[in-house]
Amino acid sequence: MGIAITGDVDKKEADAYVDYLQNKYGRKLETLDIKVDGDFVDLKFEFEKVSFDRIRRITGYLVGTMDHWNDAKTAEERDRVKHDVGGACDCGLERI
Repeated sequence: MGIAITGDVDKKEADAYVDYLQNKYGRKLETLDIKVDGDFVDLKFEFEKVSFDRIRRITGYLVGTMDHWNDAKTAEERDRVKHDVGGACDCGLERI
């Protein structure tokens, strides 16, 4: 994990910010940029990528892969409208 510090922050305080973010969001940090601005601290952070397995609901059943589907079920999946979640961001900006 990479930590960049701008301002007067000791290692104990930086470690506390890391623990705070990882406990709050339940994910491991990849990068953390700590900037001290008077009485405020800006935290800019990115989490490590999380693997994601697609889950599909076809005719009421939840399945992960389509490799065991018959031709009719595969055709049904192909004909369905696909919805995109857009540009999800794994980064955050938090001021505490």
